[in-house]
Amino acid sequence: MSRHISRIAVAVAGAAALAATVALPAVAAGHAHHAPAPHHSRSAVVLGAIQYDSPGRDDRSNRSLNAEWVTVKNTGRLPVNIKGWTLSDKSGHGYRFGNFRLNGHSQIRVHTGIGHDNRRDVYQDRRAYVWDNTGDTATLRNDHRRIVDSESWGRHGH
Repeated sequence: MSRHISRIAVAVAGAAALAATVALPAVAAGHAHHAPAPHHSRSAVVLGAIQYDSPGRDDRSNRSLNAEWVTVKNTGRLPVNIKGWTLSDKSGHGYRFGNFRLNGHSQIRVHTGIGHDNRRDVYQDRRAYVWDNTGDTATLRNDHRRIVDSESWGRHGH
């Protein structure tokens, strides 16, 4: 009889150990599911289309300067306040965004010349071209000076 009880005890102990082994990953997986999402360093705000070579003659007219632009896009669904963000070239010419909220799935064009800012277009109010036609880099930085996105073209670009 004691031999029979020993076998039952061993079987029960073995079954318990097996059940614990199977249950452990399920508990761990369930716990991982509720863990906070990892920090994503990739921003929903990115550089879009860039017109670095103003069409026509480069005559420094306001019309020609405003035909040179960089698009900043919010690819996410939530709005992003880009106040204090900067857009600059390799030479350090920069534009700082004022208090501006970029809605989800929207974009804004940053023109070089003079104009009146609105929800779709802002102006650097410059009287000279910024973007080098033969090769340059547009860099978008957040209000902590961290690079959010950059795009290069020409000799050293893509």
